[in-house]
Amino acid sequence: MKTVINRRTQLQVAYSAYTEAGDDIGMKFFIDTANVQAIREAHERGMVDGVTTNPSLVAKEGRNFREIVNEIAAFVKGPISLEAVSSDYEGIMKEARELNGWIGNAAIKIPMTWEGLKAVKKCAEEGIKTNVTLCFSPNQALLAAKAGATFVSPFIGRLDDVGQVGMEVIPDILQIYSNYGYETEIIVASIRHPIHVYEAALAGAHIATIPPNVLDQMVKHPLTDIGIERFLADYKKIPTAQEPKKHGK
Repeated sequence: MKTVINRRTQLQVAYSAYTEAGDDIGMKFFIDTANVQAIREAHERGMVDGVTTNPSLVAKEGRNFREIVNEIAAFVKGPISLEAVSSDYEGIMKEARELNGWIGNAAIKIPMTWEGLKAVKKCAEEGIKTNVTLCFSPNQALLAAKAGATFVSPFIGRLDDVGQVGMEVIPDILQIYSNYGYETEIIVASIRHPIHVYEAALAGAHIATIPPNVLDQMVKHPLTDIGIERFLADYKKIPTAQEPKKHGK
């Protein structure tokens, strides 16, 4: 129990630091998928502030990447992350410029490497939004902000996979950014379950990028289902009013 209390206190301290710094603390939801129908459904429910894609997600759809992007951009006006797959600076910049030309709201996903950070700096100079991906530590997040990244994506689920409490990096990154006024926004990524979203919100993270199945899990609660069933059952027990008899009958 003590561990849970300490964990919650740590998250709340990070949230308070960001609030006191006067930063925009309205949480945004990005949808982590390349499935257009899933994005559309979440959008119709008011749950889409942006979209993140990656080569693995796109490959699952078995469709042309640009066609998918154009369909998403037709109704999603927030940032849509498109990943550069080159590992060298020149290759990343070539892809970044090309992808940025596809749509007006692109954010180019660039890996956390020196070549990637060099490209992030150049993109910032050219007005291209960037999302530094595969971030696993506060130091890496600091480097991304220093290079001028628009977004940074700490992969908390993958940290959990190797025995580290992934969410612990979020308050630290928030505190560092608050200390120095960095404008880079934190996208909590590699979300595996609703508790990740809950803790991201509690910490004050700017954005959580959520897979559609996790978003569906968030709306569900057994007591909600039981309550609805009970209300419906009771409603059926309410006597229906008899229609008044017409004159002459």
